[in-house]
Amino acid sequence: MQKEDIPVRFEHADILGGEAKVLYDVNMEIRAGDFVYLTGKVGSGKTSIIRTIIAENRLGGGHAEVCGYQLERIKNKEIPFLRRKIGIVFQDFQLLMDRSVEDNMEFVLQATGWKDAKARRDRIDEVLESVGMSSKAHKEPPRLSGGEQQRVAIARALLNAPGLIVADEPTGNLDSETAEGIMQLLTAINREQGTTVMMVTHNTSFCERYPGRIFHCENESCHEIISNASEAECQEKECPEEECLKEEISKEERILNEEGLEKKEGCPEDEGISKEEGLEKKEGCPEEEEISKEEGLKEKEGCSEEEGISKKEELEKKEGISKEEGCSGEEGISKEEGLKEELSKEGCDE
Repeated sequence: MQKEDIPVRFEHADILGGEAKVLYDVNMEIRAGDFVYLTGKVGSGKTSIIRTIIAENRLGGGHAEVCGYQLERIKNKEIPFLRRKIGIVFQDFQLLMDRSVEDNMEFVLQATGWKDAKARRDRIDEVLESVGMSSKAHKEPPRLSGGEQQRVAIARALLNAPGLIVADEPTGNLDSETAEGIMQLLTAINREQGTTVMMVTHNTSFCERYPGRIFHCENESCHEIISNASEAECQEKECPEEECLKEEISKEERILNEEGLEKKEGCPEDEGISKEEGLEKKEGCPEEEEISKEEGLKEKEGCSEEEGISKKEELEKKEGISKEEGCSGEEGISKEEGLKEELSKEGCDE
């Protein structure tokens, strides 16, 4: 997998909260297009992971790479360029309250190097429309509801078309109905634009209604939680050898039944019954052998002389053949010499 396909990777990383380590030995690989939840109690280190990703907190140890930048080696002058590749959404919005919505957008674009005024204007219109805030472009944030302010904050995060959005409790200050609308917006951005989203939340019900990967922080560690459904799906994809063998055998049996073939217990596994020939073979099962009417008579191998061949005698009578009494069972009449009215008694025991 190429580096651009993994916007976030932690390998045995220690995460700092201020100057103290709050998480140890974190291993995390976030793929492009993932929707990821960071869950855990207050103070468990969720927000510290976000701050580490945007290089606000330095890495405490190990290796971390975000959008192509190695965090243990990143220079201060590189941090603004890293953040241009990341859209950041805060719980408290962090909008400029004395400026209109469009002026908030204009400020960010100018700060990130957009020189063309028309290009800035077009981009602002585009992102505001994508979050449903085009009609509020001239209003200042204090005149907007909490949900509207968060939509503006999301629009601001989208301005530089980032491959990664990190959202720290984006629904924490919103009522349930408004929070639902923000979740629908974030999942739509993830689904339709392919943008990777990492979201800190205490609301675990979101994880059920809007499925995604879950990393849980507790006891100074962070690990991924795999649901039962996901485990079953993974096992199905991995397909262990024993499971695959069972599936293949089951498929073969279904095919045999459809073709009219049945396997005989106690007989070689490769033998079946051919409907076209009308034969049933049971090698190693002499007592159950049958004689095919279409191909003539077959003597029963391994059977005693006392076993009758009634069907053969009936056919011989029809052909005018009779066997002489007192002769051994081993002598027969050759069809190649024709039919004889009398059988030679030479060599027969009288």
